[in-house]
Amino acid sequence: MDQTKKAAEATAAAPAERLDSPLRTEGELALRFIGAGSAFSKKFYQNNLLVAKGEDHVLVDCGTRTPEALALLGLTVMDVRNYLITHSHADHIGGLEEVMLQNRYVARRKPNIVITEKLRDVIWSMSLRGGAAYNERHDGKPLDFLDFWIPNYPKRRRGEDRELSVATVGGIEIILFRTMHIPDSAAGWRDSFPSYGLVLDRRVLFTSDSRYDPAMVAAMEAAFKLEAIFHDCQLFKGGVHAALEELAALPASTKAKTRLMHYGDKIDDFRPRIAELGFAGVAEQGETYRFR
Repeated sequence: MDQTKKAAEATAAAPAERLDSPLRTEGELALRFIGAGSAFSKKFYQNNLLVAKGEDHVLVDCGTRTPEALALLGLTVMDVRNYLITHSHADHIGGLEEVMLQNRYVARRKPNIVITEKLRDVIWSMSLRGGAAYNERHDGKPLDFLDFWIPNYPKRRRGEDRELSVATVGGIEIILFRTMHIPDSAAGWRDSFPSYGLVLDRRVLFTSDSRYDPAMVAAMEAAFKLEAIFHDCQLFKGGVHAALEELAALPASTKAKTRLMHYGDKIDDFRPRIAELGFAGVAEQGETYRFR
C-alpha cells in the first residue's frame, strides 16, 4: 500500500472531533456551553463553558458531570489543557479530582489552571485535598496543589473595583472580577465568599454564579464594549442566584444582548416569558456562540 493511500485511510479513520475539534477555531472567539443547567438539573449538564480561539482553549469550571459532558464531544479531561475555576461549588469543581488523577497517573503531566491564589487555597484545603493529597508521599509529605497543576495566577489591576485581575491563555484575554454569590445575606461582593465572573477578550461578559447585581452589569458595560452577556438565572426568587423576575429590571438594551444560563429543568415553560421581557434568549446547551 503506498504512503498516500495509507495517509488517506488514517484520516478517514480519525475521530471526527480530531478533525473539527471544539478545542480550536479558525481564529474567532467561540463559546460552547457543554452544560447550561443549574447545580441540581437532571435534564441539563452543569453550567460549564468551553472557550476556544485559534489554537487556544480554556474550560471554564469543571463540575461533577463535566467529564461525562466532554465524552459526548469525544474528549476526555486529559484533552483539555487549560482550566479556569470561578468558585468552589461542586457543579463548578466536582470534576477536578478526575482531572488531577487522570493527568498525573495516566497522561503523566500537569494541566494549567487559571485561578486566584485566594480561591486556590479554598478549593485545595476544603475540597480537593482529601481525594488527591494522600495518594503518594514524598519525603514523608503528602502531595500538594502544585503536584497536580501549573497555576496561571491572574494579575491584579491596582485601583480597580471588584479585585479585577487579568490572565491570558494564549491569545485569549480573561478579565476576572469578584461577584456577589454566597451567602444570601451578603450585602455586596466584599462580604461574599470568593467567586468570580469573567470578561472574555473584552467582548463577552460571563457572570458565572451571581445574585442579582445590576451595579456589576452596569460597571462591566461601562468598562467594556460588550457584544454579549451570559447571565446566571434561576426561575424562582430567593437564594443565591439572580431570579428571572429580578433580571427583568435590567435596561432594555442590556437585556437585548443577554442570554440566560444556569437554569432549571423547567426552562421550556419560561421561554415565552423570557422573550416577552426582551432577552436575547437562553444559552442553549451544546450550542457554540461565535464572535468574529
